This record gives sequence, C-alpha cells and structure tokens, in this order.
Amino acid sequence: MPAAVITDTSVNKETKEVLINGQLYDVSAFRHPGGSIIKFLVNGGDATEAFMEFHVRSRKAQLMLKSLPHRPAPKDVMAERGYNGHEELTKDYAELRRQLVAEGFFEPSMSEVAYRMTEVILMHVAAYFLIQQGGYLMPLGLVLFGLVQGRCGWLMHEGGHYSMTGNIKIDKGLQIGLYGIGCGMSAGWWRSQHNRHHATPQKLQHDVDLETLPLLAFHSKVAAQATNPLIRGWLKMQAYLFIPVSCLLVALGWQFVLHPRYMIRTKKYWELSTLAVRYIGIFTVMFAGYSWGQSLAMYIAYMSIGAAYIFTNFALSHTHLPVTNPNEFIHWVEYASNHTTNITSGLVCDWWMAYLNFQIEHHLFPSMPQFRHPQISPRVRALFEKHGLNYDVRDYFPCLGDTLHNLNEVGNSVKAA
Repeated sequence: MPAAVITDTSVNKETKEVLINGQLYDVSAFRHPGGSIIKFLVNGGDATEAFMEFHVRSRKAQLMLKSLPHRPAPKDVMAERGYNGHEELTKDYAELRRQLVAEGFFEPSMSEVAYRMTEVILMHVAAYFLIQQGGYLMPLGLVLFGLVQGRCGWLMHEGGHYSMTGNIKIDKGLQIGLYGIGCGMSAGWWRSQHNRHHATPQKLQHDVDLETLPLLAFHSKVAAQATNPLIRGWLKMQAYLFIPVSCLLVALGWQFVLHPRYMIRTKKYWELSTLAVRYIGIFTVMFAGYSWGQSLAMYIAYMSIGAAYIFTNFALSHTHLPVTNPNEFIHWVEYASNHTTNITSGLVCDWWMAYLNFQIEHHLFPSMPQFRHPQISPRVRALFEKHGLNYDVRDYFPCLGDTLHNLNEVGNSVKAA
C-alpha cells in the first residue's frame, strides 16, 4: 500500500498522532495489533525508540507504519516533543544501537536456546524422579519442580520478546508452550501487558506492573486508591506477606481466573490446549500414586516456590524506584536510568535471574538475546556517564531489602479509614 502523506499542518482536536522519526502518523482509525499500548504514545512525547525496539524484527510493522497517513512534524511539535527533549542523547543511543547491530549482538544463538530448553526438560525429569521416590526426596522434588516453573517463566519471557531464535512465529510458539505447560498462563496476555510495561516503566496509569491492588501497592499514590479498610489493613502487612502469600495468590489468580478468561475471550484455543496438557501431566504423571488431597497440597507447595522465585526477582528491578506522572513524557534511555535497577553480576546471580539482573540493558534493547547483556554493559554505562545519567547497580540481598522496605513504607502510608 503506498504511503499516504498529509501535508496540511493543521490538526483536528480529535486527531490522534504518534511522533516517530520526525513524522506524525495519524492513528485515529488504527487498531494496533499489540493492544492498547499505542494510546500511551498518542499526542505526546516521541515514540521513535519505543517503535524501533518493539518492532525491530517485524517487517509487517514497518509496512503498517508506512501505510498510515502521515506528515512531517512541524517545527513547534519537534521543539516540544522531538527526541523527548534530548537530541544528543537520542543520537548517541542510536549510534550505540547501530554499532551493536553491526557487531551481531542482536543475533540469537541456537546453542544458547538448546542449552536453556535442555535445562528445563532435565529439571522436570529430575523433579519427577524425586517426587516419585517419596519420603524425604519428595519435598526436594517439589522445590526443584517449583524452580523449573520459574525457569520456564524466564525462558518464555525471552520468547515473548522474540529474542530466542529471532523468528517471530517460532518464538511465539515456544512462548505459548513454555508459559502454558510450564506455568499455566497465557502468552498472549503476557505480551500485551508486558509491552505496556516496557513502553513506560513506573509510569502511573500506564505501567501495568503498578496496577496491583488489592493485593499489593508498590507506591504510595497507588496505595492511596485503596478505600476498603480490609485492603488497607492487608497493605500494612504487605512487606511480610509478599513472598510467602501474595506471590502465590497472584499466581493462582492468573492461572485459574485472569488468564483462562482472557484465552476464552480472545479465542486462543492453542493456549487453552496447553493448560490441558499441563494439568493432565501434573496430576496423572508428576503426582502419580498420590491421593487427590496430597496432590492438591503438593500443587500449592510447588506453586508457592515457583511464584515466590519469579515474582520476587522481578520486583527487584523497578518496584522500589520513583514513578512518573500520567502526562509526563521522558526519554527512552531515561526510563532505563531513572526507573530500572541492575543486580550485581556473578555466575550464580546471572543464572538465578537468567541475565535479567541486567534490567537496564534489557529495557534499552528488549529484543536483544539476554545472555549478551553482560557484554554490552560497559558500553551502556559509558553512554550513561557521558550524559550524566545514573547507572543503578545493587547487590542482590541489599536490593531485596530495599524492595521489602519500600513495601513496608508504602503499606504504612495508607491512612486509617
């Protein structure tokens, strides 16, 4: 479809436009395949980096963009919104990205994919063996089973960013299988929600990871929305409840309410089929020989471990940091600097967090295979230093302490009813 270029610089108040690479694209009648994320970038800010990073492997997205009515952004628009106020930072970021692409850092590694897939398969086999042995080995099997659920979560995250094989269809299929069978959740729901988080981390009314009531509140402005006295009482205890209770409740709510409802509503029958495989496998194979009562208790124990493992680790990356207001637009790189934390790299931590302890690099380049983040970290740090930006790195347990301390402060900020 040929590009429809609009030369008239007047804009109707009802027109919805997104600024990308100095062009204003009219999205008033556009239904974004990725969901509502696009509305956060309409008529405000510069969406150039967000568009590039989310669609780097999608030729279809590039063609869709070109087909939209568009016009060169007037000088006053560029002065107000262009480069989100940081032209030199934009140029340096683009140059760094160009270098990384040229040097092959965005290229997937099939050996890494094979290693990660083999790991989750062998962990499942080992968990099955231990659980079937019974006795004191059974709890060890449940711990391993819980950990491999978390490992499936890390790996499906890579698939959801299309950075496993680099082939969108294959990565999407792998993500559906890993998240459905390994975690009992919806890959489609995750992609739509997680991309909103990446577009505007820690931005009120935009980042879904801040929309956590009634079980949690990571910021006082979110906690203030709680009006029910029972919820306020719960929030006051949230620092103590987070790891052992809240993580489990979130996971069970996702598994048995939110995600199945989404799959049915959106007719994602392949995803529903993975849930059938999961539960048949767990209750007729993994827990074979145990009574239904024992199996349900074992399932809750297994879920407690898996949910605590992955949700706690994800919470370290952002939740204790400041937020931005709904109508505030900042640079893509500033989101990574001001609202993202890295965890000190090491052999154990890199494995434990599947290289997502490099959250700054991940938020700058979400489509880059995550095992490459340690290699580019010094260059990202140099970019930040050049532009006076903070490169936040914390040790694992102090950062966990910061996260729990923030939960405690936010919970106690809630006024009595």
